[in-house]
Amino acid sequence: MPRKSLPIEQILTMLAAAPPRIATLTGDLTPAQLRTAPAPAEWSATEVLAHLRACADVWGGCMATILAQDKPVLRAVDPRTWMKQTNYCEQPFQPSLHAFADQRSALLAVLQPLAPAEWARAATVTGAGKALERSVWFYAQWLAKHERPHLKQIARIAATLRI
Repeated sequence: MPRKSLPIEQILTMLAAAPPRIATLTGDLTPAQLRTAPAPAEWSATEVLAHLRACADVWGGCMATILAQDKPVLRAVDPRTWMKQTNYCEQPFQPSLHAFADQRSALLAVLQPLAPAEWARAATVTGAGKALERSVWFYAQWLAKHERPHLKQIARIAATLRI
């Protein structure tokens, strides 16, 4: 079954909503709770946030490159691999969330004024099998859709820790 494509306005709304949603979900949790995984082999809220930041780094960087260069060739980067190269998991939750929110504001400032032709700008992505063409719209939608289950994951983690 093909995945449903999202209109640009919905993508922008979803991207804008993620940081305040995380803040709402976690606002009453202690630093210790934010670092506590709800079960073995599961991520804590801090680790989920670290993953979201890594995805924003990688896919936001792809969008920036596509907008700055004509038909760039990008090498695929796995956000989980990138996350391991950062210190995001070690950072206190609130400053990390603030950094994520700032990063998201900067991304939205770039995306919101784009004309349709700019959303369609694309790169060739290599390094993960067959070379693929990926547009700014593709990466923005991917980021927005990818965050939905992680927001639900943070909600579940927070609810589990409040019991």
